[in-house]
Amino acid sequence: MKIKKAVITAAARGERLYPVADTIQKAMLPVIDVDGLHKPVIQIIAEEAFASGIEEICIVCAPGDGERYKAAFKSLRDNLVKSFQNAEWANQEAQKIDHLVNNLHFAEQAEAKGYGHAVLCAAEFTGNDPFLLLLGDYLYISDLAQKRCAAQLIELATQENCSVSAVNPTPEHLIGRYGTLTGKQLSNQHGVYKIDKIIEKPSLSLAELELQTPGLRIGYYLCFFGMHVFTPSVMEMLERQVQSGAENIMLTPTLQELAESEKYLALEVKGSRYDLSRKHGLLQAQLALGLAGEAKNETLGTLVELLAEANTRK
Repeated sequence: MKIKKAVITAAARGERLYPVADTIQKAMLPVIDVDGLHKPVIQIIAEEAFASGIEEICIVCAPGDGERYKAAFKSLRDNLVKSFQNAEWANQEAQKIDHLVNNLHFAEQAEAKGYGHAVLCAAEFTGNDPFLLLLGDYLYISDLAQKRCAAQLIELATQENCSVSAVNPTPEHLIGRYGTLTGKQLSNQHGVYKIDKIIEKPSLSLAELELQTPGLRIGYYLCFFGMHVFTPSVMEMLERQVQSGAENIMLTPTLQELAESEKYLALEVKGSRYDLSRKHGLLQAQLALGLAGEAKNETLGTLVELLAEANTRK
């Protein structure tokens, strides 16, 4: 199968980023990317998708935010061209923004009815096509110089012609933050698992009983990375939840149904993800981008200076 569409969920208002998220969508918060340029978070996520072969993107947003995104990107592009006339990097960045806006769609989530409902809002955009799903408040950094996290996932999904979710081995004290799963590792593919069971944010006692995965280090579990490739059947399953009268449409029960009804794999992605909504999440993500990019030495120097200053204040 060919994966050419991506969905980015960005409808939440970002209460944990108060008060900044009251005045700007959290996905438009600026950070310095690995290329050393300031960009909105949503642009960095979109470029992750485009660099991995995606051609069209749908942002699931709160009512009215679609026009705000368009206006913000237009302003950003115009300012680049006017403020840095004849600068090659500015022209290249303006072209990237043009490409993003020209291939961007929006789907509004009128009410907060669960993460599965947010995904379902993009059903008209995805149609009968498979799609890449990304979170609007996660930044992803690959450990591989030439292969993005999304590209790793898309490659396996294309090869195996099935849904694939990215996972990371996660220490047991953190599993309460994530959807956690277990499965059987494929004998011919390292880090690839046939998913058996998924539990959303399990307790450690429940994980010890039901989510142990052979081959992982003791005290580690497979947790969702915040990135998936899904076949169209996921949308059909989510729609059935709506038709059943469920008020809160969750994604995890649908993924359990998916694992029981068709081939569904998990891939240990070589990379890291950073949740911007968590306390100090934006700071951690910025440091990680700095250390992974062109500003590595400058970032290291800044960290050394800050640590030295903190030490003198003791």
